Amino acid sequence: MQKPLADEIRPELLEEMVGQNHLLDKGTTFRKFIDSGHISNMIFYGPPGTGKTTMANIIAKKANMSLYKLNGTTASTDDIKKIIAEVNGLFNTNGILLYLDEIQYLNKKQQQSLLEFVENGDITLIASTTENPYFYIYPALLSRCTVFEFKAIKNSEVEKGLLRAAKKLDVSLEKEALSLLAISCNGDMRKALNNLEFLANSLTKSKKITKKMVDSLIDKANISYDRSEDKHFDNLSALMKSLRGSDPDAAVFYLAKMLEAGDLIAACRRLLCSASEDVGMAYPNIIPIVKAAVDSALQLGMPEARLPLSNAAILIATAPKSNSGVIAIDTAISDIHQGKGINVPRSLQNTHYDGEDANVKGQNYKYPHDYSHHWVRQQYLPDDIKDAKYYIYQDNKFEQALKEYWEKVKK
Repeated sequence: MQKPLADEIRPELLEEMVGQNHLLDKGTTFRKFIDSGHISNMIFYGPPGTGKTTMANIIAKKANMSLYKLNGTTASTDDIKKIIAEVNGLFNTNGILLYLDEIQYLNKKQQQSLLEFVENGDITLIASTTENPYFYIYPALLSRCTVFEFKAIKNSEVEKGLLRAAKKLDVSLEKEALSLLAISCNGDMRKALNNLEFLANSLTKSKKITKKMVDSLIDKANISYDRSEDKHFDNLSALMKSLRGSDPDAAVFYLAKMLEAGDLIAACRRLLCSASEDVGMAYPNIIPIVKAAVDSALQLGMPEARLPLSNAAILIATAPKSNSGVIAIDTAISDIHQGKGINVPRSLQNTHYDGEDANVKGQNYKYPHDYSHHWVRQQYLPDDIKDAKYYIYQDNKFEQALKEYWEKVKK
């Protein structure tokens, strides 16, 4: 059986890889670390076809380690145990490197079975995932690994890989065909190579792949939007900034562009985000309204999904704006990162026994509902930040009404 082109020409050296310049450029920490030959546990996170498997192969060869591969979609606990049994094998004197693809599909118990051997160095783990590792990987295992993000490969880099593959296939590419193939793969090198191989195998007399041939193969909407390249993020940014800038016409335009490209999920996420980030406390009821619109869109699917989403975009763009919630949470997070507010005030702690050595007995918590207007003055923030102000009322009707109410109560 013939190997796929992507496997046939898989790079064997770091210099042959395309993309991931933020990791591979000489002088980067990652490149220096790999070149040193000292390999540690890593997690590669990013979209498919960006070189995660290729990188693991090169690293294993560079370190002269025995490479074992498992895929989380098919691997069982027994498969993991078999590799663990090989730890002290005759042919593994330089150590075992386990490449675990799609690790997010392993359950907690399976991930836990690796912990002991990863921790003592018997196995070096390189895992890959297309999902956020902080959501899908067991925390104890995650804490023993360094996460590296792989990004969608830029069009110019994809073109380099396609030219190398075309030479291997002994075919030529029109300039426009090359550009079109690169754009249409959305940063997925494997997809670009598969498309090239398909076109090459369809050739009869001529050995040239033309733009017309590529046109007949690829999805037009996908190209015009370029969902995983710079234009994708440009459109996401333009939608958010149009919503924030209260321009309903621009907001609807960029929303339409995303929907026509089939990017329904990204459009929904941006609308949900903007409702909280940009409107927020100026009109808090917008959040459940936009959530309902998004739920309706996801149930309806395209093309009907455009209807509730268009309404949501116009509502967000024309609503009063406030970022007081963003400022409040980001300022609080900044204080946490600086080590502030570690100790919760005694009156708020979830405890009812003070101990024999406690200088002050009793929790002394005041129950607000026992007081006028359901409020009583007491300290809620930790001692070292007891006077901190995170939420600042902004000058919109809703927040000013809140401010007036609480000023009256607290006097």
